[in-house]
Amino acid sequence: MAAEPVRGEPDRLPARRVDAQGRARVDGRAIVALALPLFVNSSLQAVLNLTDTWFIGRISAQAVAAVGGVYWIVLGSLLLLGGVGMVVQAFAAQAYGGGRRRRAALATWSGLWASLALVPVFAALAAAGPWVVPMLGMPPELRPMSIDYWVPRMLGGGAAIALWSVLSFFNGVGHVRRALVVNAVVAVLNAGLNEWLMFGLGLGVAGAAWASTLSICAGLALAMAMFAGAPYRRVYASTRMWRPRLRSVVATVSTGLPVGLSIAFDVLGLAAFQAMLTRLGAVPGAASQIVMMLTSIAYMPAVGLGMAGTTLVGQSIGAGDRDWARRVGNRTIVLAVGYMFLTGIALAAAGPWLLPRFVAAADPQAAAVVSLGITLLWIAAAYQFFDGLNIGCGFCLRGAGDTRFPAYALLALAWGVFVPLVHLLAFAPGQGWVESAPGAGWGAVGGWIAAVVYVGLLGATLAWRWRSGRWQRFSLR
Repeated sequence: MAAEPVRGEPDRLPARRVDAQGRARVDGRAIVALALPLFVNSSLQAVLNLTDTWFIGRISAQAVAAVGGVYWIVLGSLLLLGGVGMVVQAFAAQAYGGGRRRRAALATWSGLWASLALVPVFAALAAAGPWVVPMLGMPPELRPMSIDYWVPRMLGGGAAIALWSVLSFFNGVGHVRRALVVNAVVAVLNAGLNEWLMFGLGLGVAGAAWASTLSICAGLALAMAMFAGAPYRRVYASTRMWRPRLRSVVATVSTGLPVGLSIAFDVLGLAAFQAMLTRLGAVPGAASQIVMMLTSIAYMPAVGLGMAGTTLVGQSIGAGDRDWARRVGNRTIVLAVGYMFLTGIALAAAGPWLLPRFVAAADPQAAAVVSLGITLLWIAAAYQFFDGLNIGCGFCLRGAGDTRFPAYALLALAWGVFVPLVHLLAFAPGQGWVESAPGAGWGAVGGWIAAVVYVGLLGATLAWRWRSGRWQRFSLR
């Protein structure tokens, strides 16, 4: 694993140690050391989301509902196009592993130029808000607040992708603590701006959206200052690689769009899943939401491990050793699978103690929510092994530049299997979105069984892709 910057340390394979017999071994501690700041990064995003929700909840329940009505669409739009910034990590990792430091900087600038080109797209989406929001079917009294949230968040889309581009550079070359510092500043600034804009200036929901956008812009300024600093100018020529090169920008966009598509398909599939279970009533909707939140304790750290896999596989391929990429990828996948499986079992076992903490004791439906939630937690525990495969293999494939197959697989399984199966198993005939569709009527339990099938198929598919070795044909140049 690369050390913190800056003296141009000699090239070597990442996470590699030599034992007493002179044999190369994968250093599990080095993988964990790389993954830990990435895990904290992922957790900061969760904190950011919770902070916004808490502040908006201080306005009114209607404000929460208004934001919730457009949040997933805003997030899906950002993620759909955001893969252009995220994929910089794979390009930078391969360039770093091959000792081509300037190409790592070039990949970053390509992501930045692509994000600039997307600014008019996000501006158009922002302008379309007053026409799009009424088509979502929410009550008329909520629409003005939904638009107030929609417009500033969409206007900040280009800055968000630019920030992901620079942070992906830091992650790709192994300097993950710098990305952590930037995200921590964004989270703290977002909280302060929420208080000032929402209540000090009285902007309400619009203040929450502007707080997110302005904190992202500030994070971008800080990240660019780091990227343009003397250490990176000396080792990576970070300020001399700014001129746009069409071939590099096109490669970034063509490789990154499938990444964004796959994440967006997953997010929108989960949004449909939760919407269907909420349609069943307050008890299944609340129990499902609490379980989804609890399982993020397994998911978020595994994402950190997966991002470490992207860096390690990319650096190994860049160094010209695809066999080492396979070995270090295998170890990362095992760590992700093991962590998620054990954490899932622990969460399910602790369910009777955890779930009551998330419902008001005086609520007449509290006992029903807790009882159903305990059942759903055990069902969720059943797919953690396969979700570990999904995350571990998916991120390692990304490090190799194999991004289209995972996107196609996720699209087919999320919308060809998962969403229809949730509808089939959760709803009774005439109860769901499609009244004429058949249904088993198993309620929330049926919906979560569909999730087990979906995640199991997705994890097995990506594991097959990784083991097939077809990713070894890819190279990011």
